[in-house]
Amino acid sequence: MPDVHFCKIVKNILLTDAIYSITVKNRNLAFGSFPGQFLHIKCGEARLLRRPISICNVMEDHVNFVFEVKGEGTKWLSKRLPGDQLDILGPLGKGYEMVNGKFIVAGGGVGTPPLLYAVNYAANKTENRNATAILGFRSSDRIILKDEFESVCKKVYITTDDGSAGIHGAVTKPLEDLLKTGEYETVMSCGQILMQKAVAEVCKKYDVNCQVSLEERMGCGVGACLVCACAVKDKEGNEQMNRACADGPVFNSKNVIW
Repeated sequence: MPDVHFCKIVKNILLTDAIYSITVKNRNLAFGSFPGQFLHIKCGEARLLRRPISICNVMEDHVNFVFEVKGEGTKWLSKRLPGDQLDILGPLGKGYEMVNGKFIVAGGGVGTPPLLYAVNYAANKTENRNATAILGFRSSDRIILKDEFESVCKKVYITTDDGSAGIHGAVTKPLEDLLKTGEYETVMSCGQILMQKAVAEVCKKYDVNCQVSLEERMGCGVGACLVCACAVKDKEGNEQMNRACADGPVFNSKNVIW
């Protein structure tokens, strides 16, 4: 069973339009975390279900997570102040399979934060900038973490649905151009399900390994309640139901039944 950590908030920053970045201090939580994993955070005494939020970054004994206010739980969380303490279960789930060679991270909206941890982790391990980031947003005023990705990635591409910044269109536009070169070993993705399906299809076209982080509704976070069940293929190609919280949230895209 994962540990419950009581973590003191160090920073709470509004990034843009109801998207917040909170950093907490807890050595055990930080040292036990891995890219692609998530935290299950208690959001107020009256709310029984915790809120699952991906880990955005780990810096020594500090853990950062980024989230969007979507309901009463995350609204409560957004109002916490430095010095307040959070009840956090984690880290949870199966993360990305990290590689030493060149790789691409492709994220959409609030699906971009966990990819920052992946590129930072890779850079710290290899001391090289092997990652290229493709980050998609609805519009220029929704862009987050651009500077942070640029500080560690070889190249960062921004796409927007309305063309107000970067490349006009989906993340698959620059992704296909990059995969044509044959330079990349794998693609790591996180974001809205249709975006990730499109990313997986482009990777399949160019025979490049693709890892996707599935965003499913979660209850317990440890695989007991089965709320987050998702359809995948087993080794023989048969359909089976896996738990996104315990068997994932990261899966090989070839095994996902979209």
